[in-house]
Parts: sequence; C-alpha cells; structure tokens
Amino acid sequence: MQKITPFLWFDNKAEEAANFYVSLFKNSKITGTTRYDEKAAEAAGRQKGTVMTMEFQLEGQEFVALNGGPHFKFTEAVSFVVNCETQEQVDKFWERLSEGGEKSQCGWLKDRYGLSWQVVPIVLSEMLRDKDPARAKRVMEAMLKMSKLDIQTLKQAYDQN
Repeated sequence: MQKITPFLWFDNKAEEAANFYVSLFKNSKITGTTRYDEKAAEAAGRQKGTVMTMEFQLEGQEFVALNGGPHFKFTEAVSFVVNCETQEQVDKFWERLSEGGEKSQCGWLKDRYGLSWQVVPIVLSEMLRDKDPARAKRVMEAMLKMSKLDIQTLKQAYDQN
C-alpha cells in the first residue's frame, strides 16, 4: 500500500468516474468497492447498497473516489499531470479527458467531472530546464500560446537560433 493516496470527492458519480479513468490508462484497474450500509446511507442521505467508494489504480497509482454528496467541488488548485512520451499520447489523453469537459491553456483541462488534468509531453520539462535561458524562454513563450501542447512546435521554438 502506498503512503499517500489521492481521495477524490464526487457528488454521486464516483463509480462512473473510476471506470472512465481506468478505461483511459494502461495498467489500470478497479481494486475495490464499498457500499453504503443502512446506517451510513441514512447519515449521508444515500440509498442503502449504493456505491460509497471506488478504489482504483491508474498506472499503479492508487486512488479512492467517494460519493460524498454535493458539498465540495474540484478546483484547479489540485490537478493530475499525465506525462506523455509522444504526440499521439498527448492527442489521445487530451481528447479523451476533455470529452464533456473544458479545454484550457498550456495543456490544462477539466474533465466531465470537473477534475483538472495537465497533459504534458515529457520533453517539455527537459526543454524548460535547459541551461541556455534563451532556449527555455522560447519554449515557454511557445507553450503559453497553446491549448493542447504540440511537441513539434515546442521543438521548433527550442531549436531556433
């Protein structure tokens, strides 16, 4: 068991969200389901037997999704980064995660459940940490103009003289 597990609060779509996330990432699975018993259901205003939590893994990272009610919403203050090796991966995760959600700038999006994600090519971090500040600045300026990140455009900015 990992020491820190992200715990995601949903109104009533924990099971749907967990299944959606598991469908997107390889090496992912549902690992457990807890249902409201009579006492917990009464306290939470839920029906006995409905899903309380879904435990799942995405690429080996453990998560728990809770059907906790409408009291709390996700904000951009917390997001998950999807590190992509290829443009094909960037395109896939960008499109699938943003379906029914909201696309933003610099690789950020909100999924249909309001959870924020950053879909980022791994090469971006390498370019932004370059010892040549001019190269890193050009990459940053190119990235700031993008919604979905484009590796080729970032590399062109990086390689300019």
